[in-house]
Amino acid sequence: MVGLNTGIISMEVAPFGGVKQSGLGREGSSYGLDEYLEVKAFHVGGL
Repeated sequence: MVGLNTGIISMEVAPFGGVKQSGLGREGSSYGLDEYLEVKAFHVGGL
């Protein structure tokens, strides 16, 4: 992380974590939840 002329480097909406083989994934923001979610599609007929 890099912060220039600022007191706060991170915000609650910004994900934080390593990339590729470094770190344990992302945390914070909606990107941190992606590790726990599985996308599924379903169709409801007759509506």
